Amino acid sequence: MSSLEKTVDAIKKLKIQGARSIALAGLYVLKNIIKKSGFGKDFKRAATLLYYSRPTGVALWNALEKIRKNKDMKIVDDLIFYFENVCGVIAPFGLKIIKNNFTILTHCHSTAVVEMLTYAWKNGRRFKVIATETRPLYQGIKTAKELTECGIPVTLIIDSAVGHFIKEIDIAIFGCDAIRKEGVVNKIGTYPLALFAKENGIPVYFVGETMKFDRRKKIIIEERSWKEITKKKLGCEIKNPAFDITPWKYVDGVITEKGIITPNKILRLIK
Repeated sequence: MSSLEKTVDAIKKLKIQGARSIALAGLYVLKNIIKKSGFGKDFKRAATLLYYSRPTGVALWNALEKIRKNKDMKIVDDLIFYFENVCGVIAPFGLKIIKNNFTILTHCHSTAVVEMLTYAWKNGRRFKVIATETRPLYQGIKTAKELTECGIPVTLIIDSAVGHFIKEIDIAIFGCDAIRKEGVVNKIGTYPLALFAKENGIPVYFVGETMKFDRRKKIIIEERSWKEITKKKLGCEIKNPAFDITPWKYVDGVITEKGIITPNKILRLIK
C-alpha cells in the first residue's frame, strides 16, 4: 500500500481526524508526490482521493485550490507551516472570553479548542470543562483525557445529559470543520447544543482558522457506516451523519488567528 493509500485509509477510518490534521496529512503526501512527478496527473489523482476521503471539511479543499492555482512548492511549504502553527496563534484570543470560575461546555475533539483551553489554564485562568462523550465514536473522551492531563478539571457526560447540566454552564466553545453562509459545520450534535445554550442565555463560540472559510457552492455532509451505531442490522433504516450545521443566529463569534470575528463580518468575508 502506497503512502497515499495509507493516508486515505487512515482518514476514512478516523485514525487521522479533524480538518486541520487531515489537511496536514494530505499536504505531507502531496509534497512527496510533487517532488517526484510535479503537478501532473499523479498530483491530480492524489488530490481527488484525499479530498473525497472526507469531503465535508474545507481546509484541505482550500489548500488544494491554492496549490492548483499557483503550482509552486513554496505554497505547499507555506501551507504546511500555517497548519502546523495556526492553533498556537489562535489560542491567546481565548483569554478574551474565558473568565475565572467559568464552566465551559465543549463537544467532540478539536485540537484548536484543546490548545486554547490549555493556553488559558497555563496563563492563570481557572475554570471547569464539561465535555460530551460524542457518540457514536466517543471523541469527547480524547478531549477529556487531554485536558485532564493538563490539570484542568473536567466532567465527562453523555451527550443527552447536557440539559441536566445547562444551569452550570457559562459558555459553550466548539471546534469547527467549515464556516459557511448557512452557519458553522461541526460534529453531529453541535447544533442542538448551541440551541440549548442560546435558549438559556449562554454565549456560543466556535474556534477555527480562516482556511476553514467555505465558499463552495454546496457541501457534502458525510454519511458514515451504520456499523458505528449498532453491531448488526435491526430491520430499520439507520442513518449516521457525521456533521451538522449550526445557524448563525445561535453563534456569538468565531475565534480565528485574526481574532474574534462576529457572524455578520464572517458573512461579508465569505461572499
